[in-house]
Amino acid sequence: MPTPVDLAAVLAGITQPWQPRTVALLNDYDLRVVRTHGEFTRHSHPETDEVFLVLSGSLTIRLDDGDVTLGPGQLHVVPKGTPHQPYSPDGAEVLLIEPSATVNTGDTPSELTAERRVV
Repeated sequence: MPTPVDLAAVLAGITQPWQPRTVALLNDYDLRVVRTHGEFTRHSHPETDEVFLVLSGSLTIRLDDGDVTLGPGQLHVVPKGTPHQPYSPDGAEVLLIEPSATVNTGDTPSELTAERRVV
């Protein structure tokens, strides 16, 4: 029998920020949860849009056209090819939706590049 995904339990097991975990698959897409804190690498995803849905806390997505600040229950879609830099001074818990092959740092590898981890 299928069991529901407990996002709180998965997030409780994440001790480092910016280390996403794939919690479900939807066709060729991953639903990933991540803890954020501080600045992430400025990057873009040339081939895909990226969805950010804040579960708790606050996340700012720095864009060339202006910042987008999200609180719990708010989401934003960053269009493909758009340079962006997630930033969360106080931390947030976020659900990401993106193709399974998407690397978290997009076209800008850094020390924050994470391997795909399915839970």
